[in-house]
Amino acid sequence: MASNDFESVRAVLAPDFVLEWPQSRERLRGAERFARMNAEYPAHGPWRFTVHRMVAEGAQAVSDVSVTDGVQAARAISFFTIAHGRITRLVEFWPEPYPAPANRAHLVEMMD
Repeated sequence: MASNDFESVRAVLAPDFVLEWPQSRERLRGAERFARMNAEYPAHGPWRFTVHRMVAEGAQAVSDVSVTDGVQAARAISFFTIAHGRITRLVEFWPEPYPAPANRAHLVEMMD
């Protein structure tokens, strides 16, 4: 993904690859559509990725990644299912940031 050559990502996706975004209730089927969706997404520059954490066990993996094109910024939590060395299923959550509520300010410290 960091290469921004989304066509090359197809090599790690299974023929029956499925992506799900539960928040918008969308499902995308196939590596070709995944590559096209990423290539067509409106960006202000190349996408840059910061992997905060990745955990894997057996055929399952989870990542916490920040993404930016220099203008837009987002953070995604992604759940991967892998079979025969390829990603068969990806379920992603793209939560929106929000300001911390004032009513708990006395209990927390703000992160960078």
